[in-house]
Amino acid sequence: MYKNLIKPILFLFDPEKVHHLVFNLIKLIHLVPGVSFIIRGFYDFSHPKLTREIFGLSFRNPIGLAAGFDKDAKLYNQLNNFGFGFIEIGTVTPKAQLGNPKKRLFRLSEDHGLINRMGFNNDGVEKIIHRLKTNKNVIIGGNIGKNKDTPNDKAVKDYIFCFEGLFNYVDYFVVNVSSPNTPNLRALQSKKPLTFILNSLQRLNNQKPKRKPILIKISPDLNKNELIDIIQIVKETNIDGVIATNTTLDRSGLKSSKKDQTGGLSGVPLRNKSTEIIKFLSEKSNKDFPIIGVGGVHSYEDAIEKFNAGADLIQLYTGFVYEGPGIVKKINKSLIKTLS
Repeated sequence: MYKNLIKPILFLFDPEKVHHLVFNLIKLIHLVPGVSFIIRGFYDFSHPKLTREIFGLSFRNPIGLAAGFDKDAKLYNQLNNFGFGFIEIGTVTPKAQLGNPKKRLFRLSEDHGLINRMGFNNDGVEKIIHRLKTNKNVIIGGNIGKNKDTPNDKAVKDYIFCFEGLFNYVDYFVVNVSSPNTPNLRALQSKKPLTFILNSLQRLNNQKPKRKPILIKISPDLNKNELIDIIQIVKETNIDGVIATNTTLDRSGLKSSKKDQTGGLSGVPLRNKSTEIIKFLSEKSNKDFPIIGVGGVHSYEDAIEKFNAGADLIQLYTGFVYEGPGIVKKINKSLIKTLS
C-alpha cells in the first residue's frame, strides 16, 4: 500500500515538509491507546537468530535507523515499533542551530536518492537529553558533531560537551566528522585532528564506571590511503568501530534534474561505493573492528551485500523513505531464511 498509494501522494510535495508531516502523524496516532501494539504487530519481527552481540551491546536485530531521521530524539520510541534493532539520533551539537537555509532537502526519484544540505539543524544537547529520559528500552546511538560557528581547532570542546552531556542517555556514540554540509568539517577526518578528538573522548570514556562504545562515521569520498589512515586511527585510539558511510559528493550516473544541487547524496546511487568501502576496511583491517554499513540499502539483497562485504550491522534512512515502513520486517524475515 505504501509504494502504490501513499508514496506517490507524499512525493508530490516538498520532502522536508513531508518529513515533518509524517513525523507529526506518527506521533499523533501513537496517542491512541493500543496503536503501538497494532503497529508492532504489522511491522515488528523477532527471532533469536537475528540477535547480534556487538561492542558489548545486545541488538535484537541488525537493522537500525540511521542518524538524521530523528535528529532531535522526538520520535525514537514510536519509530522503534516499526521493527528497528536500534535507532541513532542526531547529529547533536552543543548549542541548538537552525542549519542551512531552506530548501535543503531534494528528492531524486529517478535515481532513488536524496540530496541534503541540512547543516546539523538540531535542538541542542540540553533539550535532547530531556527527551531521552523517556526512553523505553530502545538502543540509542548518539551521533555528535560541532556547531557551525566553532572553528576546527576548538572542535574537540564541542565533541566533549556532547559526549559528557549525552553519556548517561545513549548506548553508543558516533563521532561525525564526515558530513559535507558543515564548512570544513571533513578536514577533521585527517589523521592528526581526528586522533586528537578520539583520544580526548577515550580519556574521558575510560574514567567512567562503565565506558560506552565510540565509533566514527566516515565519508564515502575518502581515497584508499585515507582509508588506511582510518584503520590506523581506530587501532591507535582503541575506539570501537566505524560507520561506513556518510553521504557522498559524487554525482556519477545520476539522471535527475536535481543532481546538481549542493549537498550530500544518499540512497541507491551511494550503495556500491559504501559497500566497497566496507569491504576495503574489513579486509585491510583483518576484520579487526565492527562496521555498521549504511548507504543505499533498499532491499534484502542490498542488506546481504553489506553483510557479505563485512558489515556487522546496517542502517537505513533513504531506503525507509522510498520503500516504506515494511522494509525492516522484510529484511529481517529474509535474513532468517538465509540463516536457516
